[in-house]
Amino acid sequence: MQKKRLGMLGSGFLSEVVVNAWKQGLLEDYELVGVMGRNQNTTEELAKSAGCKACSTMEELLQCKPDYVAEAASVQSVKTHAEAILSAGSSLVVLSIGAFADADFYDKIKKTARDHGTRVYIASGAIGGFDVLRTVSLMGKATSGIETRKGPASLQNTPLFEESLMHDVEDRHVFSGNAKKAIELLPTKVNVAVAASLATTGPENTSVNIYSVPGFIGDDHKITAEIEGVKAVVDIYSDTSEIAGWSVVAVLQNITSPIVF
Repeated sequence: MQKKRLGMLGSGFLSEVVVNAWKQGLLEDYELVGVMGRNQNTTEELAKSAGCKACSTMEELLQCKPDYVAEAASVQSVKTHAEAILSAGSSLVVLSIGAFADADFYDKIKKTARDHGTRVYIASGAIGGFDVLRTVSLMGKATSGIETRKGPASLQNTPLFEESLMHDVEDRHVFSGNAKKAIELLPTKVNVAVAASLATTGPENTSVNIYSVPGFIGDDHKITAEIEGVKAVVDIYSDTSEIAGWSVVAVLQNITSPIVF
């Protein structure tokens, strides 16, 4: 089988996870053809380690004619480049799912992919269980929600942070709203909420509650989708963002696998 051509959007830690997986032979159905990132030094270093082209613009990356572009960059990168990638005939694996909290953008990208015969694959990031959450939501009018617990330090440099959180001895409820509002307020912190909402009832109908937990390290996400007679709960804890990079690897493996999980 001819190998699929793979481009990488992003040159940070999570992109490095994907590239290293490729170097280890875990993506044997792909040829890595190019890396594009904001930082020239890290882009060149990552591309050199993989023996592929370091690209400074999207046009340059698309000139490598990738069949797939795997994104591990940012919400803004998805909003800036997704349409061009799909229009050029490349399918897109998206990690920064928060971009799709914007319903107009989501609809535009969906139409662009359909018009050009390409696809958007949503990586699970720090969570999983999309299959069962989606199944329950298809069965009937569902309710869905996500409850997230974080250490107070992880909320620094966000509108939710107060210095008093660092001195709490009990959990504090710091956010209540829907997934759309959560991503507007915390664009780099709640990709999980948007991913869960897209798999269930949508960003405006998925409730989000965030708690600050004294001394807590990492993130704990409890996602629920429920109809009468059926309730699905996915609860995942992680103290490293590395799992998000590996979720991109899992999607890429599934794309070419004769057996899809």
